[in-house]
Amino acid sequence: WKQPGCPSVGKQVNKLFIHPMEYYSTKEMSCQEIEANCLHKIFLQNCVAGVDPSLQAENRIPGPSQTTAAAPKQQKPRPTNSRDERFRSDVHTEAVQAALAKYKERKMPMPSKRRSVLVHSSVETYTPPDTSSASEDEGSLRRPGRLTSTPLQSHSNVEPWLDRVIQGSSTSSSASSTSSHPGGRPAAAPSPHPISGGMATSGLIAPLPLAGVPVNSRVSSKIQQLLNTLKRPKRPPLKEFFVDDFEELLEVQQPDPNQPKPEGSQTAVLKGEPLAVGTAWPPSLLAALQRWGTTQPKAPCLTALDTAGKAIYTLTYGKLWSRSLKLAYTLLNKLTSKNEPLLKPGDRVALVFPNSDPVMFMVGFYGCLLAELVPVPIEVPLTRKDAGSQQVGFLLGSCGVALALTTDACQKGLPKAQTGEVAAFKGWPPLAWLVIDGKHLTKPPKDWHPPARDAGAGTAYIEYKTSKEGSTVGVTVSHASLLAQCRALTQACGYSEAETLTNVLDFKRDAGLWHGVLTSVMNRMHVVSIPYALMKVNPLSWIQKVCSYKARAALVKSRDMHWSLLAQRGQRDVSLSSLRMLIVADGANPWSISSCDAFLNVFQSRGLRPEVICPCASSPEALTVAIRRPPDLGGPPPRKAVLSMSGLSFGVIRVDTEEKLSVLTVQDVGQVLPGADVCVVKVEGTPYLCKTDEVGEICVNSSATGTAYYGLLGITKSVFETVPVTAGGAPVSDRPFTRTGLLGFIGPDNLVFVVGKLDGLMVVGVRRHNADDIVATALAVEPMKFVYRGR
Repeated sequence: WKQPGCPSVGKQVNKLFIHPMEYYSTKEMSCQEIEANCLHKIFLQNCVAGVDPSLQAENRIPGPSQTTAAAPKQQKPRPTNSRDERFRSDVHTEAVQAALAKYKERKMPMPSKRRSVLVHSSVETYTPPDTSSASEDEGSLRRPGRLTSTPLQSHSNVEPWLDRVIQGSSTSSSASSTSSHPGGRPAAAPSPHPISGGMATSGLIAPLPLAGVPVNSRVSSKIQQLLNTLKRPKRPPLKEFFVDDFEELLEVQQPDPNQPKPEGSQTAVLKGEPLAVGTAWPPSLLAALQRWGTTQPKAPCLTALDTAGKAIYTLTYGKLWSRSLKLAYTLLNKLTSKNEPLLKPGDRVALVFPNSDPVMFMVGFYGCLLAELVPVPIEVPLTRKDAGSQQVGFLLGSCGVALALTTDACQKGLPKAQTGEVAAFKGWPPLAWLVIDGKHLTKPPKDWHPPARDAGAGTAYIEYKTSKEGSTVGVTVSHASLLAQCRALTQACGYSEAETLTNVLDFKRDAGLWHGVLTSVMNRMHVVSIPYALMKVNPLSWIQKVCSYKARAALVKSRDMHWSLLAQRGQRDVSLSSLRMLIVADGANPWSISSCDAFLNVFQSRGLRPEVICPCASSPEALTVAIRRPPDLGGPPPRKAVLSMSGLSFGVIRVDTEEKLSVLTVQDVGQVLPGADVCVVKVEGTPYLCKTDEVGEICVNSSATGTAYYGLLGITKSVFETVPVTAGGAPVSDRPFTRTGLLGFIGPDNLVFVVGKLDGLMVVGVRRHNADDIVATALAVEPMKFVYRGR
């Protein structure tokens, strides 16, 4: 460095390259541009330091008088026409390329050692930090004694090495250009010059070697580590980070040649057990209601609890029958519009009842059935502009609903307009509101009889379903389907007269409606309905009611089992020995199995038998698909499946071991419902039957499923009228199947396994992921912990 005539050059260069930010702080330049300038000075020095005197004379360091004049020439404006060129200096690039072209045949050495210019302490006494190349670079900027300089000597591989470095410099990291001055004082701004010292930046280039200095092994190994970074693939050009969406859409994802593929034979249609013949089934649900209401009027039908857990009212079968008759008569004869009846048989009526009032909901539901009206149960709207109510309003409008039934207490809580009437909710059609408490109903004459008698093909009720896009549709259930569902559940669960069932679920829809309002009435059962407000206050309330009422069946979700586990400490007088069925309504969810196992571990010592736990699978379209039977009802023993999540992501079933973190353990959801046929078809395209080791969508052919999406013929045909075909294209049945929206397979003993839902299916590339399992993973990860690889 200390060439003749320039005794202070080393000091200036040292300052320039330790503190590039301080020198350029007066210029309007980005960190990347500063770094690019510094790097190109290094490359120019690398190219010309070891050449003949004539070239050195041309590139001699300017004296003090020339310093100021030389600076502006380095700040030539950069071209802005392309994104990946904007951090490149054309002046330096041309100079480097010219030097390379002129001295193409020269051989230059690879870097081997560096030594301080100003600090004369021995290199052997300094141990480089054991860090990555990036942190090493930052350290080299902070320590004045780490700079190196050397004339270049011959080496055979220098040209490709320099080419690679020059190309990499345009996208190198700017971390090293943000280092601060160690002493806290700004350094003097020396002039830029074409001959500069070398420095390692962002692990892309190594310092240049000093000739004739003994090699220290510790320093050399660190330099070797830096050199190894040069062998890594360079970063892609800047523009490759910005790909337009349409280009991504056009790119076809190529399948992994090593991905697992299904290898089993083609599945067949699985037939459920036949519905019992010779049983004295009632001809319709309403016939059963009339029978129990007239022959067993004092038998308890439904007990409602308050938020303290006390029974506030028990509805008897006699009261349910008489009140429903009153409501049916009032609806058909006492509501007029312009001197004409407001309602005709087949009209749709909204049921707006809170989750804390199962008694009035039941009266409203059966009153509509007796009047041949179609109840549409919905949630109570909370505000005038409730976002979810807009979709419900779309459903009510498409169903042509003009009347809503509610209670006096519920109506008082609804938002009101200035006139005092119930406000018009955003997106809802104009509605008339009828309060159905006893004083508002008219007793029918003794000779009046309700029109509804037999279970026909007409629509019994409409259950709303919210899809993953947020749209709400109505699933129509016919009288025939309703009766078939009640019969199938009665046979599968072994329900009998006067049994007690505790129900924690929403009684307006899904399993809470099918078991707690419909099937219970067919069998004259007593339902103890537990409001969820009580569960929030006392998660053990359902267990306490099972114990106090000696309930034979309980209807819960896995969340209820989970929360009762957390609250059960200190409870000694609890016994679950009366239970013969604990129906887990969400048994198909991936996390339900852990709740079931943990619950059994704790309560087995309190009378709970392992075979009592009965997971089931259902969907709004297919109603109940499968349910596990206790052994005394002829069910096979329960089973678990430990499946490879990697295999599942390709839609393939591969049994794995439980010790691994990348497996999904699922439980069976029992056998298909009596009287139903089930098959598994491919998720996309033509509904071909899946292979035995392949995950597909479960389809059901049964008289106990929904019949249509109300008023939506297009999607009704694709979901409720699917015709599965064999690999040869032959239909598997002359009757259409209903798609359940459940993803799974048929396992040993003809048990159904569900691994997810179509609504929760996410396809990334060619791999499938289950939203439910991602939710379960997120819930399982506590703060400050990590997500296991493979989950």
